Amino acid sequence: MAKVGAHVSVAGGLVNGLIRAEELGIETIQIFGSSPRQWRIHYPSQSSLDDYHQHQQQRLVSPVFLHAPYLINLATDNSDLWQKSVETLAGHLLIADQIKAFGLVFHVGSASGSKAVVLQRAARGMIEVLKRVPGQTQLIVENSAGGGQKIGVSPAELGFLIRATDSDRVGACLDTAHAFESGLLHPHPKRIDRYLADWDDKMGLQHLRLLHANDSVTDFNSGSDRHANIGQGQIGLEGFRALACQDSLNKLPWILEVPGFDGQGPDRKNVELLRTCFDKNP
Repeated sequence: MAKVGAHVSVAGGLVNGLIRAEELGIETIQIFGSSPRQWRIHYPSQSSLDDYHQHQQQRLVSPVFLHAPYLINLATDNSDLWQKSVETLAGHLLIADQIKAFGLVFHVGSASGSKAVVLQRAARGMIEVLKRVPGQTQLIVENSAGGGQKIGVSPAELGFLIRATDSDRVGACLDTAHAFESGLLHPHPKRIDRYLADWDDKMGLQHLRLLHANDSVTDFNSGSDRHANIGQGQIGLEGFRALACQDSLNKLPWILEVPGFDGQGPDRKNVELLRTCFDKNP
């Protein structure tokens, strides 16, 4: 069965993400290394890093992922914004490296104009980020829900970025809500098969590093990114059960980014509901 995890808060110190994992009964987490809505990066202090690593040795939570700020836009033709995006993404990748996280998940951004030119510009930014932060930590590009000239919606676009960067440190994240909202992932088993076959053809499923397991408030092909608790959205429990039966997915970490039944973020009820989806998986 996949490792079921969640995006958790590290307010008050990185170690609190590991403590929250224990409270939720999960083995894998995603966190923010610094504020996701600011350009300025607050790097963790040495004492915060020491506390984190000491606790990690005692209560192994693995893998750990970071999520980059939402402001980043490697697709933009605004040179100042592009440079700032590269610097910020590199800074968050450095934090990921400092805590020995598996990888940093990010959204490419949006831009108008020739898709080929836009994708090449985004790939150039990714290459620069990897050059600035050497090491093993992965740079993981997440699929978009579409709308607003977003980049990275389709397997073909993600595949281009992976090929263009030509690095074994680059991978992909499949967000179930985004895939549904972009009109590409329908929860019917046969259509899931077709969607994953397209991923394998255009990108290579071996490049998938994790899933963001989110139900969708909005309809199929809405282009509107709104996450729902597992079983409360348009994908539904049957959709997640069908996804859990896919061999290419059910060995990956599944990270919840849901509002929570109490409105406070991922909770035990969502964790347990998602785990039940693997019960019928042979």
